[in-house]
Amino acid sequence: MKISPQRVVTLHYVLTNAQGEVLDDSRKRQEPMEYLHGHDNLMAALEQELEGNQAGATLSATLPAEDAYGARDEALVRKVSRSAFPVPELKPGMSFQTRGEAGPQIVTVLEVNDSSVLIDTNHPLAGQALSYDLEVLDVREATRAELAKGHPLPPGTEHSQVEDKKVL
Repeated sequence: MKISPQRVVTLHYVLTNAQGEVLDDSRKRQEPMEYLHGHDNLMAALEQELEGNQAGATLSATLPAEDAYGARDEALVRKVSRSAFPVPELKPGMSFQTRGEAGPQIVTVLEVNDSSVLIDTNHPLAGQALSYDLEVLDVREATRAELAKGHPLPPGTEHSQVEDKKVL
């Protein structure tokens, strides 16, 4: 079965930056990644690279920054009040997840002083070309429940269970 919209894909990947440093490796976690193709579960450019492949395929894809996490935007680096961080030991390099205008976002601390904190709300990988080594393990039709939720679900989840959860 080929990768196309409405199909659940299971794969292993190794993510590296332009310097060849490994940023993530699904095999080290011993957990393959699973996603619903065509439902914005992956970067569009990566989905395009995977489209049409089937179980057993191995491929490499390099995405320019614009097709990965986007270009860095210096307007997303700004000072905020120190009181916005109720953490006593705040240090440069620390990262936090917070609510942004478009959903969850990662905030990285760049500088700290008594009254303010310089933060960066760019994605940590923004501005970087990323390379993926991919191995497609499985491709299957998505269930009605997965299509309703827009992502893979644990085996055995019924459509009626998904609808019940929406009501609660």
